[in-house]
Amino acid sequence: MSVQQVLFDAPGPKSRRNILIGNIIGAVLIVGLIGYLIMALAAQGQFAPEKWTPFLEWDTWRFFLLEGLLYTLRAAAISVVTSIVFGLIFGLGRLSHVAVIRWISGIVVEFFRAVPVLLMMIFFWLLLGTLDLLRPQDSPFAAVVLGLTLYNGSVIAELVRSGVFNLPKGQREAGLAIGMTRSQSLRSIEVPQALVAMLPALVSQFVVILKDSALGYIITYSELLAYSRRLGSGEGNIFQALIVAAVIFIIINFMLTTFATKLSGRLSFRTGGKTRKEKNEKVLLTDPTNAG
Repeated sequence: MSVQQVLFDAPGPKSRRNILIGNIIGAVLIVGLIGYLIMALAAQGQFAPEKWTPFLEWDTWRFFLLEGLLYTLRAAAISVVTSIVFGLIFGLGRLSHVAVIRWISGIVVEFFRAVPVLLMMIFFWLLLGTLDLLRPQDSPFAAVVLGLTLYNGSVIAELVRSGVFNLPKGQREAGLAIGMTRSQSLRSIEVPQALVAMLPALVSQFVVILKDSALGYIITYSELLAYSRRLGSGEGNIFQALIVAAVIFIIINFMLTTFATKLSGRLSFRTGGKTRKEKNEKVLLTDPTNAG
């Protein structure tokens, strides 16, 4: 009996029929809402060819969309690397057997997880501008990276901690049994396995970093959203520009998620495939029906 059958009663014929009717009604309502929105946009001339033809021109992509995408990817890529470093350091700190390190790491992680990322961007933008540590044109970029790093790094630190805690206890015990210290067991045995297990959640956080980089528009960081709004204001098609920017974000996030899924499958196969093969060979050797 599956866990789902234990926790929930299997729906009978009447319940299945009611669920089907509810799904059909919901689908009809959604299709009707989409149709209404399309007709309303068409009535306002939002599907007029002149509003979409600028996106068929190379100059539009060269000077606006690709330029903004480059700044978006730059901020996101640097933030991904710094978030991973931050998350590993403080994630291991939360797993430390030294109470002071564990306590300080916990405060840092919980604090930055609780503060909205936009608030941190604004704070660092104003702070860097007041201290005059960077050039004025560089302060927005640094503020975006700092905000994304501290927030998402704290989330990754929590992923590392929970990933290690969800491993079987025998992993650490095996490491200690062969003479490893607790720190060596964490670095060599537990954290690598936890990273493979939490890879889907980790990639989801990368997607969050990419999307949250658009908040830099509020502190004057010129990224894809800012360039799209600038293009739309100049061409009089800001709705269309934002739609194209959204499609670009969706495509990039889809590619990132697909890559992570394939990578997770390969890593799982490499870590578990050999064990399964050895088990199958052992069964074949010990099965009396295969003797001779």
